[in-house]
Amino acid sequence: MRVDDLDTPVPVIDLDRVEHNLAKMQAYCDKHGLALRPHIKTHKLPQFTQRQMELGAVGITCQKIGEALVMAEAGCPDILLSYPIVGAAKVAPLAELAGKTKLTVAIDNPVALDTVAAAAQQAGVEIGILVEFDSGDGRCGVQTPEDALTLARRANGNGLTAFRGLMTYPRGPRTVPFVADTRKLLDEAGIPLQTVSVGGTPGCWDTHELPGVTELRVGTYIYHDRATVGAGVATLDECAVHVIATVVSRPTEDRAVLDAGSKTLSSDRVAPSVGEGFGLILDYPDAVITRVNEEHAVVDLSSCAKKPAIGERLRILPNHVCVVSNLHDRMAVSRNGEVIGEWPVAARGCTR
Repeated sequence: MRVDDLDTPVPVIDLDRVEHNLAKMQAYCDKHGLALRPHIKTHKLPQFTQRQMELGAVGITCQKIGEALVMAEAGCPDILLSYPIVGAAKVAPLAELAGKTKLTVAIDNPVALDTVAAAAQQAGVEIGILVEFDSGDGRCGVQTPEDALTLARRANGNGLTAFRGLMTYPRGPRTVPFVADTRKLLDEAGIPLQTVSVGGTPGCWDTHELPGVTELRVGTYIYHDRATVGAGVATLDECAVHVIATVVSRPTEDRAVLDAGSKTLSSDRVAPSVGEGFGLILDYPDAVITRVNEEHAVVDLSSCAKKPAIGERLRILPNHVCVVSNLHDRMAVSRNGEVIGEWPVAARGCTR
């Protein structure tokens, strides 16, 4: 079957572009002595996790216990949970995960640390700890090096967990000074700092310029999207997932309606400097997807010299491809325009 024969709307993966993106990032990390720990929230596919490991990744990053269990059961030997795990309800599933893989969990408070320690005790295995710090984004993370030291001491002193390093996302202006100040405190306390892990595909290509950083966590790089192209870290030719949609209505000369709405494309936008609308229509770049309802995308064609006809199929570059992956049960997989398979998105919908 050709991609042109697929029913729409449908997300399609270009395997050759995926392979290019994976090899390029691994080569960058190898060149600069950085450990690569890809975030699988973008693809959610065990097939690609396996390929990332084959190319040299030290392990993977997951956001939730559920998606990490999918990857552990598929054989992934080393997983970082980069999301705070808090509460008694998390202990049993976290213990189950710890029994299947080498596990590290990021925390930024004592309650999260106690949750991880309880899971380690139940599983009968040691769980690693990264202390997350706020480097400028204003989301999660301890605020001072002294706070990081306090958690590192607690993690190393309970017999169940082991402090393995620091983590931040996205890396911000405070990253380098925070790491330097915390390293000094840890050295004085006799606590080794093994790992300094930073994340984010935007800006990834200058990670080696950050003194003290040892590990890079990136997810979107495997597919890229309109946002990463807009950030200057990828080209349109490196974008490996497109949504194919059909024009189902042309109510006026300057308006088209597609069969792909928020349930297909998501409702995420990009920065105004990148562009307007809910995705880039590659064949009609002057068109703007001005509105998405659940099943409809409304397109403004007023700036287009040539306009699509009813029944025409359009290729859309998603604004944020990670969300698109999570919206679909299956992804069509292609090479050179030929569909070679349809893969279930094994870790989609794992919100816990």
